[in-house]
Amino acid sequence: MAAKTIYLDHNATTPVAPEAAEAMTPYMGERFGNPSSGYPLGREAHEAVEHARTEVALIIGADPSEIVFTSGGTESNNFVLKGIVDLKDPGANHIITCAVEHPAILNPALYLMELGVKVSIVGVDHYGRVDPQDIEKEIRPETRLISIMLANNETGTLQPIEEISRVGQDHGIPVHTDAAQAVGKIPVDVKALGVDFLTVAGHKLYGPKGVGALFIRRGLSLTPLIHGAGQERGLRAGTENVILSIGLGAACSLAARRISEDVEAARKMRGRLEELLFEGVEGLVLNGHPTERLPNTLNVSVPGLEGAKVLEGIPEIMASTGAACHDRTVKLSHVLSAMGVSEEVGMGALRFSVGRTNTMEQVERAARLIIQQIRGLRDGR
Repeated sequence: MAAKTIYLDHNATTPVAPEAAEAMTPYMGERFGNPSSGYPLGREAHEAVEHARTEVALIIGADPSEIVFTSGGTESNNFVLKGIVDLKDPGANHIITCAVEHPAILNPALYLMELGVKVSIVGVDHYGRVDPQDIEKEIRPETRLISIMLANNETGTLQPIEEISRVGQDHGIPVHTDAAQAVGKIPVDVKALGVDFLTVAGHKLYGPKGVGALFIRRGLSLTPLIHGAGQERGLRAGTENVILSIGLGAACSLAARRISEDVEAARKMRGRLEELLFEGVEGLVLNGHPTERLPNTLNVSVPGLEGAKVLEGIPEIMASTGAACHDRTVKLSHVLSAMGVSEEVGMGALRFSVGRTNTMEQVERAARLIIQQIRGLRDGR
């Protein structure tokens, strides 16, 4: 990136931590063995993968035997939703999820609906939070899974997963949470959350892209998405991705060691950005929960303006908007729409997500540039 560029999109992806890159490097060269091979080169690769599995398990309070490596958050989510149902009798299965989930949950759910699986998509309040009682109302005798994200990727809003897990436990229904945006940004513990399945995505916590993990509580089982030679305890066939698994493990180990430091730094920078923008922009609207959200995420709207137009005039800043462009048309985010945000407000949404690459000086400079751009657009400049 150019020296003056300010990257404020850490919820989209993060740079690979130097520690993770260093850990992967030997396995791109002399340590190239197949983990299934019985000679020393293979055993060395196998041991490295198992060490990485332990590092992933530790950051979420799981046992290494409960971790399955995947290609990322999307595969982990698909694995749970498609693996929990009996597709030999789809109509006898029911899944509960919510309206602000990532497409990696909603689209598999819609696919299952097309096959005959019943799906309930629960609404949210104006903060983007689910009411656990609304989930309980949707439970049926054939309910197989409750899947609610831990932290929303757009607004940062945190869901009451502990309460939702208790609802699941009361009715004997397993609970999955997509924690792709949460792991590494806030402390996450599967026992405290009470969940049965949890999704991890490597590139959201300074690991490489193309790798993730799925926590499967001991004693539970899923039908594999990929069948073959039986790697990953028969749950995900195919030669293990040694390089990326090691990168994910190293990133998780680093994140676990510095979680308190990262949370505090993010909270201060996010807070300063929020303070300056609300002081400098009249009529600014906060999208998401004011307190129950990720410490690094700020989603605000400038009513009457398009978020994309705001960012177009500030090439130094990399951030996201609350609208998506598909087929040359701009549509309001499904998350903001589900929260009841009007189109006038939602189209002016901007998402800023700070991370380790940022400094307070960058955040303050970004605020000045954003305020200047908004004032210019409002004045017709």
